[in-house]
Amino acid sequence: MPDKTQWWRGSVIYQIYPRSFMDARGDGIGDLPGITSKLDYVAELGVDAIWISPFFPSPMKDFGYDVTDYRGVDPMFGSFQDFQALLERAHELGLKVIIDLVLSHTSDQHHWFLQSRSSRENQKSDWYVWADPKPDGTAPNNWLSFFSGSAWTFDSRRRQYYLHNFLSCQPDLNFHNPAVRRAQLENARFWLDLGVDGFRLDTSNFYFHSLALQDNPALGSGELKTPSVPASNPYSMQRHQFDISQPENLGFLSELRALMDEYPGTVTVGEISDDKPLERMVEYTIGNDRLHMAYTFDLFDARFEASQLRDIIEHFQYYAGDAWPCWALSNHDVMRVVSRWASHEHLEHQGPLVARVAMVMLCSLYGSICLYQGEELGLPEADVPYERLVDPYGLALWPEYKGRDGCRTPMPWSDGERGGFSTREPWLPVDVHHRRLCVDRQQDDAESPLNVTREFLRWRKTQSAMVDGTLILGDFDDDLLGWLRVSRDQAILAVFNLTDATRSTSLPTGAGQIVYRHGFTAQLREGWLTLPPFQAAFIHVDRDSIDPQALIEQEPDPERKGFLSRLLGSLIGHDDQEPR
Repeated sequence: MPDKTQWWRGSVIYQIYPRSFMDARGDGIGDLPGITSKLDYVAELGVDAIWISPFFPSPMKDFGYDVTDYRGVDPMFGSFQDFQALLERAHELGLKVIIDLVLSHTSDQHHWFLQSRSSRENQKSDWYVWADPKPDGTAPNNWLSFFSGSAWTFDSRRRQYYLHNFLSCQPDLNFHNPAVRRAQLENARFWLDLGVDGFRLDTSNFYFHSLALQDNPALGSGELKTPSVPASNPYSMQRHQFDISQPENLGFLSELRALMDEYPGTVTVGEISDDKPLERMVEYTIGNDRLHMAYTFDLFDARFEASQLRDIIEHFQYYAGDAWPCWALSNHDVMRVVSRWASHEHLEHQGPLVARVAMVMLCSLYGSICLYQGEELGLPEADVPYERLVDPYGLALWPEYKGRDGCRTPMPWSDGERGGFSTREPWLPVDVHHRRLCVDRQQDDAESPLNVTREFLRWRKTQSAMVDGTLILGDFDDDLLGWLRVSRDQAILAVFNLTDATRSTSLPTGAGQIVYRHGFTAQLREGWLTLPPFQAAFIHVDRDSIDPQALIEQEPDPERKGFLSRLLGSLIGHDDQEPR
């Protein structure tokens, strides 16, 4: 019998940004009843869980990621009873519910901070990160905010600076204080007692800072900047050695995991933004006493090129051990994948093709998957005029960086003026191109990105190799990306043409017939696979034809030989773990 508490391994999680999913109350802003009204649609996609971005009480300076009450629902989104109704309906449909916990910082309107800033002698005085000015009155060090500018703001009451890795209205909690850690664990327990199935942990490597407050070094020549941070942001000019990702973070993750273990079947998904994110993902998910899984921004920065995507996957595998990744191509913080990967000049034609091949490629990776609302429709980045921008990140760096509003516009349900999202003008405009890609229009088109997503996820669930099998990267030319997924009873070869030209390749011994075709037109004749532009193929491979030991012995590089031995160990009996 499969272990039902391990449901998250190989799962597909659908992210919902509540402000923009569905407005049930007619005020132009999405809400919890709106989400509940569309859960049947989400369940029909074939996903396993939903992740709901923050709906807690908030001044909304960063649209919910500035929390004033960790145990409530902002009236903008509905009532506490509305969330309970959502939770109940999701569970009826077989959907797990993951909520977004923003543990590293609060709003400056949170009662903890109001008390902390009132004096240097009160019960919460050291609940946040306070530091004295330098003798000349300047900030304690050179740390920068993710949203540009100094990470320190001076407070005249305490005559000290407080740390904020994001907006100045988002002061950082002091996780070196055990009372802070206990309080946040109790806030997590509150929602677990209510019945939620887990947490997406915002900025999960930002909880601790270096107590010595050393300056961060400048980014060295040839060193890679933090993925997804635009070059126009000075944050990209530092190596973030002392402000984030401190060793003490692992201790708190263990405390959190111990809490989660009291509620079997619950899960944590960590967001990791770091100079070396894949290594950090491995560090944070390896073993059984840290996060269950985590995702990084590596694929958000990747070009639509087989060689670079292969490098990212291989890099993760090299360090992974038993770490569990959660892969994503889009979310509420980055430009939508279709606009990043399709040609701007040919977006209308290429967009749906890129959307389909990107979707099945993502959902063929080893690990769990996050899909962002509208990704199943192939939505490109929306065009939001400057006068409608509301994202503080975009307003600070415009025009070189337009911010995150373009990926946060309302979900298009129909092709009406407001996209079926609301009965009044929404908080962000509905892009005219999105209306042409709306749910209603795609429902009846069998080849639409929406229906390809549905069919593929339905098929994927029935294939053991695709859900939790080992991933062995294939050796193709630079224009093709591919890998073998292998479980103990099945093997499937996945090949992707990411170019706008037809490509062909020979197939390895043991390759049989194409086993999934919906939405794709690859041809297989006499051992040769031909892939038209932006196409994918999934091919049955004789499991008995795969000799993991031979793959290891054929590798001349001793270091890589060891890597392959770890990767393929479960297939040749070197360990008792499930295949990777």
